[in-house]
Amino acid sequence: MLTKAIPATGEQLPIIGLGTLEAFDMGSTTEDLATLGEVLQILVGNGGTLVDTSPRYGNAEEVIGNLIEQHNLSDQLFLATKVFAEGEQEGLAEMAASFDLLKREQIDLMQVHSMRGWEHNLPNIHKLKDEGRVRLAGITIHRDPGHALMMDLMRNEEIDFIQINYNLIERAAAEEVLPLAQELGIAVMVNVPFAKAELFNMTAEIDLPDWAASFDCESWAQFFLKYIVSHPAVTCVIPRTSKPHHMIDNLMAGFGRMPDMGMRRDMEQLIDELA
Repeated sequence: MLTKAIPATGEQLPIIGLGTLEAFDMGSTTEDLATLGEVLQILVGNGGTLVDTSPRYGNAEEVIGNLIEQHNLSDQLFLATKVFAEGEQEGLAEMAASFDLLKREQIDLMQVHSMRGWEHNLPNIHKLKDEGRVRLAGITIHRDPGHALMMDLMRNEEIDFIQINYNLIERAAAEEVLPLAQELGIAVMVNVPFAKAELFNMTAEIDLPDWAASFDCESWAQFFLKYIVSHPAVTCVIPRTSKPHHMIDNLMAGFGRMPDMGMRRDMEQLIDELA
């Protein structure tokens, strides 16, 4: 799989990861856990490492922690989670619980979820960095209205990673946020890559264009993901899934050729014409 460098550390991160919202918050039946374990093994087996979660995703952290212990995957994963609690003590308690649930002494990336309580949550993440418990600090948003505050924090706080909404429908991040991340050397993780399935709904009745083969694209999921990761500012993307066959399809977007600037404009035009 193709990788991109995290500016803060220089390490290479595979460009396709796994989101767990509404995907790993599942029952604890043997069948459920076997399926999710297969998803994680497919991720690692195809060169992926990134798993993004949150205390707000039901029991996802607990499920992930149990599965990576069961399959001995902890050392092979780049684990990212978040702190959502608004109060300072509540935030500290929430982060402490994440270490226990994920069964990790060190978490690769701790993010302030939707930038809630960033005034104390972000400094506390940096304290955990100083203690060696967290390697990277980030902030997240999943809606355009949060972009202005995000850019203000990027300029004035020590941020290693941002997580932001960006896809073929929601392209506002490319106007200012992504160029600023490039300028400041901040890694970018992209969420909601399929615009909450709206992109699939728009293309349900049409075939993948023949010219998609020019950048080794074999499905609409790969089309949408390759558009995102071909942006020079984007480090990685986290399509969420609980289905092994979708995990395989998503991961294939991380291989082969990527669309150039001209092809990206063609991709935008195609979606704009369907809107």
